[in-house]
Amino acid sequence: MNLLAALRRPEGKTLEFKRDLSSPDGVLKTVVAFANTAGGSLLIGVEDGTGSVRGLSDPLALEERAVSLITDSITPRVLPDIEVLSFRNTHVLAIQVYPSATRPHYLARHGPEAGTFVRVGSTNRRADAALIAEMQRFARGEAFDEQPMPDLDPEAIDFRAASECFAALRKLRRKDLETLHLVTGHQGHRVPTVGGVLLFGAERLRHFPDAWIQAGRFAGADKTRIIDQAGLKGPLLEIIEEAIGFVEKHSTHGAGIGRLRRVERWSLPPVAVREAVINAVAHCDYAQTGAPIRLALFDDRLEVENPGLLPFGLTIADLPLGVSKLRNRVIGRVFHELGLVEQWGSGVQRMIAACRDAGLAPPMMEEIGNRFRVTLRTGQVHPASLDATDRAIVELLQNPEGLPTRDIAEAIGLTPRATRTRLATLVKKGLVREIGTSPQDPKRRYFSTELL
Repeated sequence: MNLLAALRRPEGKTLEFKRDLSSPDGVLKTVVAFANTAGGSLLIGVEDGTGSVRGLSDPLALEERAVSLITDSITPRVLPDIEVLSFRNTHVLAIQVYPSATRPHYLARHGPEAGTFVRVGSTNRRADAALIAEMQRFARGEAFDEQPMPDLDPEAIDFRAASECFAALRKLRRKDLETLHLVTGHQGHRVPTVGGVLLFGAERLRHFPDAWIQAGRFAGADKTRIIDQAGLKGPLLEIIEEAIGFVEKHSTHGAGIGRLRRVERWSLPPVAVREAVINAVAHCDYAQTGAPIRLALFDDRLEVENPGLLPFGLTIADLPLGVSKLRNRVIGRVFHELGLVEQWGSGVQRMIAACRDAGLAPPMMEEIGNRFRVTLRTGQVHPASLDATDRAIVELLQNPEGLPTRDIAEAIGLTPRATRTRLATLVKKGLVREIGTSPQDPKRRYFSTELL
């Protein structure tokens, strides 16, 4: 493992720092969460939050203890790579955990119900029954929407509605329902699948009461005052168009706020809005109950949020690269045939390109609780306010090895003290990252975040 590269990154879904092994329970939860989610690196000897390297007094003894704890405490067994890494005159213990094919893993002394954890952002969250069931399906290579609904017969699928959706492409035949996996065989009978009912079920909401979109337009930048709202509860394919229409309506019409009425012309790219809504419907975890897909429109942004974390093994950083894992295969197959999606993984790239072309910030994607959210901001992007000296510092730090304060001060012609003040400001702006044992470490080095 490249320790310097890891220290340059903030803690997140695939990286965690621990000062020591004094609280082994937290370390074990992290190992379990990494194995159950997308893998990750755990660095022991690095201070949480600050990233300051504190080091270890006896790294070999700690390595042996970590191996024993992980081997004895986690079921099924997790086999991480563990190594001692040097940093100046001390050492750090690195535990590299890989996404597991035998998930769900859990802490043996707590059992599977209380001891299963997943990684959400930089935290470990206890998995509920629905999330554990999703892990089990994932390990078996199954999708929730492919499961049969044995209490129903094929007539639960509205064949007329399905035929109308495909009419522009081809004439749908009854046997096509099985090809599309809207209907499947189960114990000698033909029954609808979960995906079939979600897409074309005659009584879809009776079986899946949260499979709808809650849309709202709010005044300002929070949810204090709502201007308009809609509960979109028709067939999935219809509510996609209705949700996009809701955004378009409030992107081109004024909203009465206070004593004055003003026209707000939003610069939300239609392509980005469409992809955000389609992805939310296609990747929603319909096994979850309690909340629908949500679309919230504010003065400065659009938020589209669906139940379900990213599919296991996937990280936020993978999405702009076109990496994708389809949660709902039946829905995905139908969407692809209908031309709603071209190639899985390309939707995020189209969102990013559309926002860039419109001069907007790239979409922000995040996991919150047990939900996934995409945020599209409407304000034009402006460059950071930097003077010539700050720009020179950022350019100097393009060096992948980083630079100490002394070298930066000499290059820009300032005293070390004045340089440290500027560096502290650039760190707060997120343009520069510092690595060392503490903020007072005279040997700490600085790096441009553009290289992360």
